[in-house]
Amino acid sequence: MIATIINVILVLLGSGVGLAVGGRLPERISRTITAGLALCVAVIGVTNAIKTADMLCVILCLTVGGLIGEAVGIERYMDRAGDALKRLLTRGSGGGRMARFTEGFVTATLLFCVGSMAVMGSLEAGINHNYSIIISKGVIDGFTSITFAATMGIGVAFSVLPLLLYQGGITLLAGVAAPYLSDAAVTEMSAVGGVMLLGLAANMLGITKEHIRVGNMLPALFLPLVYLPLTAYLGQVFS
Repeated sequence: MIATIINVILVLLGSGVGLAVGGRLPERISRTITAGLALCVAVIGVTNAIKTADMLCVILCLTVGGLIGEAVGIERYMDRAGDALKRLLTRGSGGGRMARFTEGFVTATLLFCVGSMAVMGSLEAGINHNYSIIISKGVIDGFTSITFAATMGIGVAFSVLPLLLYQGGITLLAGVAAPYLSDAAVTEMSAVGGVMLLGLAANMLGITKEHIRVGNMLPALFLPLVYLPLTAYLGQVFS
């Protein structure tokens, strides 16, 4: 958990700097920075997505994961959590720098939690007490949170709550989860996450007619853990 706590602290520090700077940024500069960040998120997404060795895995996992997420309404719950936190902080007044609270909360949560560094770093921390991956991720997240908080506000800082639960949970369960996380599984999870980051970038840029519910795709991130052993078993049965 130490590594995740360090990650959380770095995000909070970055968010604090971003909030201090953000109030001085004209709207046109904020829009330009947001667009630049979206392009960077897209590049990260492409870099992860092209690592796949099984495109069918990515397609099926995103399809089935999206169906599960839509049925459960994951993003709706994320939005509600963001709105509830906003109401708690503003007592229903809203406006001002809180206007983009939920957007910042959901966007930062997805960005900080989706990706191979979050999974592998948490496993390394839990199994081998190697904190280097998570600390490196924390530095990246910290700098990212500066620009995110400057443009989207304090909601970015509150993304540390799901970040703590997600990474901390994987770290605590590392001993149980490790046998099921082969290199191939992590690669495909990273590829699925990469496609999800492309959807996140599209939302940030506003280039789609409708908002892409990336949060509802979250179950897809873990479906390679089912897909890979299942296809290996079927391959043996029908070979």
